[in-house]
Amino acid sequence: MLASDHPARPDVLLEFDDLGIRFGGNQAVQGVTGRITPGVITAIIGPNGAGKSTFFNLISGFYKPTSGRILFGGQDITKAPTHEVVRLGIARTFQTTTIYKELSVLENAVLGHRVRTNSGLWDALLGTGRERRQRAASTEAAHVALARAGLAGQEHTLAGNLTQEAQKRVSIAMALATEPKVLLLDEPAAGINPEETVNLTRTIRELAAGGLTVVLIEHKMSMIMTLADHIMVLHHGQKIAEGSPQQVSRDPAVIEAYLGGHAEPHVKQAATEELAAEQAQIQGGHHA
Repeated sequence: MLASDHPARPDVLLEFDDLGIRFGGNQAVQGVTGRITPGVITAIIGPNGAGKSTFFNLISGFYKPTSGRILFGGQDITKAPTHEVVRLGIARTFQTTTIYKELSVLENAVLGHRVRTNSGLWDALLGTGRERRQRAASTEAAHVALARAGLAGQEHTLAGNLTQEAQKRVSIAMALATEPKVLLLDEPAAGINPEETVNLTRTIRELAAGGLTVVLIEHKMSMIMTLADHIMVLHHGQKIAEGSPQQVSRDPAVIEAYLGGHAEPHVKQAATEELAAEQAQIQGGHHA
């Protein structure tokens, strides 16, 4: 059992204080402090190599920080193993879609829920009542997760036969099947076209509207600017800005991190106009 000597705050679900990790001589993440508010869509952005995925790996228990701490619902999970972090209510997807392509869509989602069961090998071999009850519960939870991920009606399709977008939805459904309080999405729109991005954005909005707290990493800035309630910006492993999409998009430190301090004014203006055009496309698709 993990220690829980920090009173939970209703306005803070996930909290990280002076978080950092070093790999040899490389300080991949350094001194990152922040909070995740329940029911809010938070985006973690930054240029390539900013430390975003490493930050996700720290929050989800895949990496153990060399400095700082992580609190979830007031509970210190800094040293918690990954499976315990998942059981507590933090689930994630990965940049590279991680699914079992030889299994059906439903079977993938069922595997996601198994973290909530405690039947073992002997239960499976002997077909015990506990195994039957828990398998039924996992199947029911899987159906719910697939519907939330936009995959209702595709339960019996082989995951490997789906489009790239649908495979990403399977990955999201596997995470949802763990019954999380916080969903971490690592580049969910990578490799999909603009129309698919609009559809996936709509699904993420619906998940948040249903009460799920969503934290995502994404390079498609048009998607982030229309989807996120709050943005945190990382650069060289450090937090350089945070705030609303409007605040962050105008922050000089963020502009410099993405475009470089020596970018000509007309280059920055062109980038701003391009972002505005892409943002309008996402908004138009959302309201369609």
